[in-house]
Amino acid sequence: MSPNTLTINVANKSLKIACPVGEESALLAAAQELNLRFTKANDKTCANSSLEQSMLMTALNLSYDLLKAQEAAEKEKLVLESKIELLQSTIEQALIPTEKAPT
Repeated sequence: MSPNTLTINVANKSLKIACPVGEESALLAAAQELNLRFTKANDKTCANSSLEQSMLMTALNLSYDLLKAQEAAEKEKLVLESKIELLQSTIEQALIPTEKAPT
């Protein structure tokens, strides 16, 4: 399948973007999130900031959030793997036939 072309607006600029079929809503949501964060970053920085500086700060904040989310996901993965190992061990112990005491 060939990608669709979507027009999105980011920082009051229209951009035509190639988008894989079925991913249109995700791209539009990403553009909306970028605009929201750009607006917040622009509000916090001084009025003298250029578009490039504001976009750079927005990209930096997004990258930071992504790294933190990846770190949290990795920690959660380790916790879940540990729990799975404990469950497997418990199941294996339950399946081992118990030895009968001598009568």
